[in-house]
Amino acid sequence: MNTLAHTPHGAGASAMAPPAASRRTGMRWSRDEIIARAVLLAVMAMLFVFLVAPLVTILAHAVQDKDGRFVGLAHFITYFQTPSLLRAAWNSVWVSAAVVAIAVPTAFVFAYALTRSCMPVWLKATFRLVALIPLLAPSLLSAISFVQWFGNQGSLKFLLGGMSIYGAPGIILAEVYNTFPHALMILVTALSLADGRLYEAATALRTRPLRQFMTITLPSCKYGLISASTVVFTYVVSDFGAPKVIGGNFNVLSVDVFKQVVGQHNFSIGAVVGMLLLLPSVISFAIDYVVRRKLKAQLTARSVPYRPKPRKVADALLLAFCAGVCALLLATIGMAVYTSVITLWPYDLSLTLKHYHFVLLESDMAAAYFNSLTVAAITAVAGSFIVFVGAYLIEKTRNLGMMRRTMHMMAVLSMAVPGLVLGLGYVMFFNHPANPLGFLYQTMAILVVSMVVHYYTSSHLTAVTALKQIDNEFEAVSASLKVPFVKTFFRVTVPVCLPAILDIGRYFFVVSMASLSCAIFLYTPDTILASVAIMHMDDAGDIGPAAALASLIVVTSTVVCIVYSLLTRVLLARTQAWRLSGRT
Repeated sequence: MNTLAHTPHGAGASAMAPPAASRRTGMRWSRDEIIARAVLLAVMAMLFVFLVAPLVTILAHAVQDKDGRFVGLAHFITYFQTPSLLRAAWNSVWVSAAVVAIAVPTAFVFAYALTRSCMPVWLKATFRLVALIPLLAPSLLSAISFVQWFGNQGSLKFLLGGMSIYGAPGIILAEVYNTFPHALMILVTALSLADGRLYEAATALRTRPLRQFMTITLPSCKYGLISASTVVFTYVVSDFGAPKVIGGNFNVLSVDVFKQVVGQHNFSIGAVVGMLLLLPSVISFAIDYVVRRKLKAQLTARSVPYRPKPRKVADALLLAFCAGVCALLLATIGMAVYTSVITLWPYDLSLTLKHYHFVLLESDMAAAYFNSLTVAAITAVAGSFIVFVGAYLIEKTRNLGMMRRTMHMMAVLSMAVPGLVLGLGYVMFFNHPANPLGFLYQTMAILVVSMVVHYYTSSHLTAVTALKQIDNEFEAVSASLKVPFVKTFFRVTVPVCLPAILDIGRYFFVVSMASLSCAIFLYTPDTILASVAIMHMDDAGDIGPAAALASLIVVTSTVVCIVYSLLTRVLLARTQAWRLSGRT
């Protein structure tokens, strides 16, 4: 067994050579050590300034009056004594719980069909591709579609039996659509990790399929179910787009904080709402963290991969279920696309491209679209570099002590901070006259930074997972050969981890194109993003142009994903030929 892998704090790293190598290389390696720690401190400083400091600023505003005097919990008391404001908090909680109750079981059955049925492989691939489409769209797109389907002039309004889609029903439907792929990805992973020996033993004991499901399948993926539930709950509580478009007079926390800050310029109550909005996210994150720590490996060296056996009736039912879910998903995005190519819903249904012409040529929306492209591209490049370098340094540098724990804590903290809260914190922190970084406010740079910080955690965990698969002997050998750790990083680590780096870049691009809550407080007329422009056009009643711009975002993200797949194949063929040669 490799002893380097068991030294304290991940010893054998490039920045800190083994003791013998350190004595041989002298001051050269201590210079590398200083460089590594300096770069890590720079990444930590970025997270502190752009994540921790804004949150502290929100807390300070929540306990201060307009003149900066400490008032304690006075603003919280005022908030909870206002029935309409308190109702918004309750609405957010029960609507989020309702979405969890619908989206997670639906995603579980869908994931079960993908992993435990004998459907044709091409059908599984098609279903999975369709199921992930909502990830590419802004959250407003689903709300616009459901208004077209079930609104006052909707095609299927009669199905509601007189009930209005505006309010809680519309928010729940839109959020189920938006959160379904998030839950699906987690549950597919949970269901994929199954030991076939357990099912073989159960079959040998003549255990019925339903009992196998209840005693083996469900317990084995309970952590995945809990994790999916916390992710969905957090997403719904913090989402702004769907409630803004289809919520009507049904108030929730995310819309409430927008009204308090933008509508009434009441930053103290806005800060209180921001803290309340942060609370359920932190609780969900804490639950997910505890669950992950208790998670034990389900697959061991002796495990046998689970291979589903054909069950005609069950396979047919699961296929029908997946087809039905995919039809609903396609109908949702299809209505948005259809709305974008007709003259005027529902009075003139003739096909036209005038909405796209208006968006791209006749209005300022073209600038918003290209602003989103710019922000997404820069975020993809800069975010990938910052995240991977930070993950590399905390994984491959020895004897960091508190630095490692502090960096990891800040890296995962962003997952618990809703985009609206982060944006509000930026307004309060960077707009302060005494802040030397105030020049960043109302610039494209702060939009890029907000995207990187807000989506830092998922990318960080992806990078750490990839780096843990690289044996520390690479860095140890490089140190013994007096090779600078920077050269090892670019010549060994980056090529080996290239798939993960490209995946992080694609993720940053897609989420930045569709993100609304991060940017809603930070844009200016010159830096407005496409997602914000869609919201404004919907408010003005320009449904056709709004649907056209939302469809452009989906098409752009789809093209980027296709290019990513092709680029990945080419780059991996050139940089990781050793993987292919090892298979022969």
